[in-house]
Amino acid sequence: MGNSLKMAGLALAGSILGLLAAAPSHAAESAQRVADFQLTDQHYVGRRLYKMDDDKAVVLVSYAAGDARFKADAPALAALKAAYGGKGVEFLIVDPRLGDTRAKLAADATAAGLNIPVLFDYEQLVGENLGLTKSAEILVLNPKGWGVAFRGPLDSASARRALDGLVAGQPVSLRPEAARGEAIAYPQKTEAKWAEISYAHDVAPIVQAKCVVCHQPGGLGPMQLTTYEQIKGFSPMIREVLQTHRMPPFQPDVTVGHWAPNEGLSSDQLKTLVHWIEAGSPRGAGEDPLAKVSFHAPPWKLGTPDVVLALPKVDVPATGVLPYQNPVVASGLAEGRWMRASEFLVTDKKVLHHVTTTLSSPGENGVMIRQEAAAGGVGGQGPGREVNRVPKDMGVWVPANADIHMQTHYTPYGKPTTEATQLGLYFYPKGQEPKYPMRTYGVYGTGITIPAGEEFHPEVAYADIPKDMLVYGLTAHAHVRGGSTSVSILYPDGHEEMVLAVPRYDFNWQCEFYLEKPIMVPAGSRIINRWTYDNSTRNHGNPDPKKDIVFGEQTTDEMLTFFIHYRWIGETVAKPHGDYDQLMARGQLMGALDSNMDGKLEPSELRGTVGARLKANFAALDKNHDGFLDADELAAATVRGPNLVRPKQTAEAGARPVASN
Repeated sequence: MGNSLKMAGLALAGSILGLLAAAPSHAAESAQRVADFQLTDQHYVGRRLYKMDDDKAVVLVSYAAGDARFKADAPALAALKAAYGGKGVEFLIVDPRLGDTRAKLAADATAAGLNIPVLFDYEQLVGENLGLTKSAEILVLNPKGWGVAFRGPLDSASARRALDGLVAGQPVSLRPEAARGEAIAYPQKTEAKWAEISYAHDVAPIVQAKCVVCHQPGGLGPMQLTTYEQIKGFSPMIREVLQTHRMPPFQPDVTVGHWAPNEGLSSDQLKTLVHWIEAGSPRGAGEDPLAKVSFHAPPWKLGTPDVVLALPKVDVPATGVLPYQNPVVASGLAEGRWMRASEFLVTDKKVLHHVTTTLSSPGENGVMIRQEAAAGGVGGQGPGREVNRVPKDMGVWVPANADIHMQTHYTPYGKPTTEATQLGLYFYPKGQEPKYPMRTYGVYGTGITIPAGEEFHPEVAYADIPKDMLVYGLTAHAHVRGGSTSVSILYPDGHEEMVLAVPRYDFNWQCEFYLEKPIMVPAGSRIINRWTYDNSTRNHGNPDPKKDIVFGEQTTDEMLTFFIHYRWIGETVAKPHGDYDQLMARGQLMGALDSNMDGKLEPSELRGTVGARLKANFAALDKNHDGFLDADELAAATVRGPNLVRPKQTAEAGARPVASN
């Protein structure tokens, strides 16, 4: 189910500081102050400049693929990193040249022996602001104020002088020197369209399409952006959240996958807004298109629901930790219906963290039977999203007299409140039905163990696909230590394709990503979810950087949870293939714990609560005494003792939209 996120949450604490400082051209002087930015590195991990404010210095080096000068200077760069990398100095390479690819970059980096993050400046906005007109130029930055202590050629002695001074805690401002690398062109910067941006014709339509849906009376956004005056007033902040890719909160890397709806900004839209703001946000000629519209967000974004159900009211205290609650609400349906969408109307968005759902319905003897986990529920609510849409021609069957089982999580925020959420259901018209059932399968990395203080800790989980599958959407979920995530498909012929990359996961904006065109995944494939976690002090949302973290339900714990939204090839609503789900579920525990992805479990991989149970019984479970648990041994153990090895299942396991807490 797709979400309805647009541009929201621009008011971020402290982000406005220093944003009025305009970056100069390449004639930059040492006094230049570098504005904050975030770019994605060669591993699809987001790197944000101002997160490095605890460093003694940050070194930025411009790069262009194939540049002979950079290749010649690579040993000097490697020597600098070896000399200063352990002294509180961060090294980053910035590639702003249009057309450079990760494949070419990887070959260059391998040949040069460099192990440094390489940041891709897709829109050239960072390169423009830094004045990076030649490759192999070094910028030594002072994180105390983000001034440029030195810029010049990589092999300049002044680079070491600047670093020595900053490491010693001294103020440094050295005369810039000319770089000698290959030229980096900015063709779009000189195009007339950037110099002649019109608020009325260029900027206002973007704001209306991508921002106003949240930034209007009754919307999710903390301020309104419905007139020129409002947009002008917030322009510095808008530029900052665009350059750090915090807004819009639609998170996929633009080079991986095609999404529908795509709620992010296109490259042209992003450059239009940033260049207009850098030009001073001019009003220009023409009427204000936004001022002529009366904006007000409707209570139900999808219109009046066919059925509205009330969750029990919950009194939430000002402080404390509330356990998950599990209310059951009767659907009241006299006959079964195919659902096409659902929506949650939340009265206090600060306190309700999430709702997930499953269904039960009367069996032949009248006893309520709970649906299988992969059948999915009626959608859910999570931070930043309330609307759940089913892809075209697909539906969720809600049986007659069904009960909706909910898992709700409330998080106190400093004052007592009462939450009274409503659930709206939208059905296909009576007499109509979709072509295909919507399915969802959950992958849970229950063995994750994140060491205290680690900033880029990797974890992985996967699902082995037993039959041909058509994948429509992907949802990856973690908590406040989630840093970046990606999803790839390992096909039976051995090649691997990345289908989703989220360089900067944001716990406050938990998105589902639906593909513009579904992906055919043949039997024998593996769908892999990789994460990096930030358990360091640089993660300002980290509850305790000194604590090792494992899988758990509360926000102060952590999760690796991943959902695949799909159907089986050949199935229809009249001919479902739920038995294929059971085949896939046999491998769920292996995919959760097999961190080296070799299809068997060794003792060192048995982490977390479930892993500990397996490890305690390893000798008995390892029937062939080869030192590993293979798929058959694991399946036999699960059948023989479900309470011994099976992870705790909650309503979350069957929820399609958001898994968590």
